[in-house]
Amino acid sequence: MKTYSRKSTIQKVLSYIRRYWLLMFCSLAFAAITVVLTLYLPILTGNAVDLMLEKGKVNFAALKELLIRMAVIIIFTGIAQWLMNIANNRMTYLVVRDIRKDAFHKIQKLPLSYLDRHPTGDLVSRMIADADQFADGLLMGFTQAFSGILTILGTLAFMLRINIWITLVVVLVTPLSFFAAAFIAKRTHIMFRRQSEIRGEQTGLVEEMIGNQKIVQAYGYERRAMERFDEINGRLQKIALQATFFSSITNPTTRFVNNLVYAGVGMAGAFFAMSGMLSVGQLSCFLSYANQYTKPFNEISGVITELQNALTCAGRIFELMEEEPESPDADSAEWIGRAEGNILFDHVSFSYTEKKPLIQDLHLKVTTGQRVAIVGPTGCGKTTLINLMMRFYDVTKGAIRMDGRDIRDLKRENLRGQYGMVLQETWLKEGTILDNILFGRKDATREEAIEAAKLSHAHSFIKRLPKGYDTLICENGENLSQGQRQLLCIARVILCKPEILILDEATSSIDTRTELQIQSAFQKLMEGHTSFIVAHRLSTIQNADVILVMKDGKILEKGRHEELLEKKGFYEELYMSQFAVPSLKKI
Repeated sequence: MKTYSRKSTIQKVLSYIRRYWLLMFCSLAFAAITVVLTLYLPILTGNAVDLMLEKGKVNFAALKELLIRMAVIIIFTGIAQWLMNIANNRMTYLVVRDIRKDAFHKIQKLPLSYLDRHPTGDLVSRMIADADQFADGLLMGFTQAFSGILTILGTLAFMLRINIWITLVVVLVTPLSFFAAAFIAKRTHIMFRRQSEIRGEQTGLVEEMIGNQKIVQAYGYERRAMERFDEINGRLQKIALQATFFSSITNPTTRFVNNLVYAGVGMAGAFFAMSGMLSVGQLSCFLSYANQYTKPFNEISGVITELQNALTCAGRIFELMEEEPESPDADSAEWIGRAEGNILFDHVSFSYTEKKPLIQDLHLKVTTGQRVAIVGPTGCGKTTLINLMMRFYDVTKGAIRMDGRDIRDLKRENLRGQYGMVLQETWLKEGTILDNILFGRKDATREEAIEAAKLSHAHSFIKRLPKGYDTLICENGENLSQGQRQLLCIARVILCKPEILILDEATSSIDTRTELQIQSAFQKLMEGHTSFIVAHRLSTIQNADVILVMKDGKILEKGRHEELLEKKGFYEELYMSQFAVPSLKKI
């Protein structure tokens, strides 16, 4: 994975900010107005001081005019600052919205191999927590850093108008503050990056434990889960304290330098006032400027911590966005109509890692309408074959052909649209029962969805729900049983009416009686259509036209149920292990 440096992260952030250059311009313009009006106020204050010469010698008429002018300036300063904050907020959250949108869009294009290698919780942390941290830092940066820099430059300009020598004292001491802040910031960047990484690890653990709480409690894993959480939480606490401690040194350091500046201005100003080169009002004005000049350094040093964290979080998001996407469809990729259902595995080889081959030189021809069952021990490559057919992964060698065409020469969307797929792991989206069934075919009517539910034997339990087909289900159907969820997924694929059907342990969570009924529905659905059935329960595949017996990525045996039993080979061992006394042969 590409690691983003601070420089490249800033460049990437600026590329997003440029889209909203008008808001940025308004922000800078209102910041400039705020700074100019704020810095003009001490001049009026100094003039007011000079109007009060001594007891009985106060020019009240001129003083009244100055006070009115000061009040108007204060009102306009408040309005300009309010408008600046509106522009900052809008720009910040538009930028974060775009980054989140691009990151989510990128996740849709990432290959499954990337998602298999990275914890879901870490990806969620990048999309949610890191984006929020980045928004907070960016908002503080525009609100305080920009106006602070303008305040520093404006203050210097106003001070130069009054007295160049006292201004020189300020300029000579100022670099100490910059050096201190830069020195500390450089060293805290690594700590904040590590903090974000551990936070992602923590989010991953929490997501994993909450999503599987029943398993955690069933196996008494609570104590070990707490130990793992405490260990990660301890590391997060340690690195967060270190990052915050070292970054917080910046503010006291700059305050110390700022106090030196103020003391230097006071001493030099008093000398010039006693020499008659400055009036008392000008001295008070200079001291006010010295205070305003040093204030942004305190604010900026406080912002540095947030900016460091923000840049680190942005870097993690951009790392995700820069990942290599799924290889695009070839320019010559075709879009075909309904497939006939002829599938050819043409000497296919595949491995998830180079050092560990899985499928080697697999050659298999499946004709239209055939029902192909795939059996074998766990890890033999059954589901991998399905992944290759759907192009979730591409073959390492050889080719898979659909109706004579290499599937890599077809549009992925078109290819996957030819399949109807029911997996052991169900997925339901938040919405109504009807919405989840219509997910299979958006243009279907309510009546067609109900008919599909009847064929899948889901209709009876749906009618018992409070609002029937309009009952809302929560994320992933957590308020339904596993069997009910699987019935809905079966209804969805029945509604889809695919040319090629893939059943990967499709009835594993359903009772035997319902399973027999669904098998009957599947038989009707599979008539004239190519079907691939992955199953551990061999009773569900006895009527298949051909059974592939796999082991270690290879097809050991191939034939009908009766033929394979007569061969007295590996299939018979699998069958006997389920329906008779286990064979003594080693599986």
